[in-house]
Amino acid sequence: MKAFWDDRYSNPEFVYGELPNEFLKAHLPNFQPGSILFPAEGEGRNAVFAAQLGWQVSAFDQSSEGQKKAQQLASKNQVQIDYQVGEFSELHYEKEQFDAIALIYAHFPADVKSEYHKKLSTYLKPGGILLFEAFSKQHLAYRAANERVGGPAEPGMLFSIDEIKADFPGYDYILLTEEVVELQEGPKHSGTGSVIRFIGRKS
Repeated sequence: MKAFWDDRYSNPEFVYGELPNEFLKAHLPNFQPGSILFPAEGEGRNAVFAAQLGWQVSAFDQSSEGQKKAQQLASKNQVQIDYQVGEFSELHYEKEQFDAIALIYAHFPADVKSEYHKKLSTYLKPGGILLFEAFSKQHLAYRAANERVGGPAEPGMLFSIDEIKADFPGYDYILLTEEVVELQEGPKHSGTGSVIRFIGRKS
């Protein structure tokens, strides 16, 4: 998968655009800035947005090409982000290190996604906020109708509300919903799709 993402991000164009995800843009400003982690951050659009709001931003991805694009975008917007490259299992964050974690289209392989979610949850402080948006299991029909909307073709990499409840126990739900949305996030997220949206506060 590293080769896939390096190839995708090597294009000079930002394949998901330079602007933040609309869900993140709408909700992150509602919380007091602190430390935030962006897993699978790609080209950095969401991390840069958070840094512009005054958050202390950490991010990671397996793609070194994604890191280059993120650093380019951060420089353009005159902010700093700590962006590491590597597999999640290779990186070492601290227990209860972050005030917030934002999982924005972080579609991990089916056999590890729940394990990764539970590990990420340990990095969040009690009272910390988790923001999540990713494609739902209903998204396959939308993807079949329009591949430009993007998202995994593998059903096991998609999400359901029940999976989110199982992966993130011990959270107070601020929002948990499945919605049909119109995405205009660069050439690889363009069109109608089905997503899960979750905001939770860790108990």
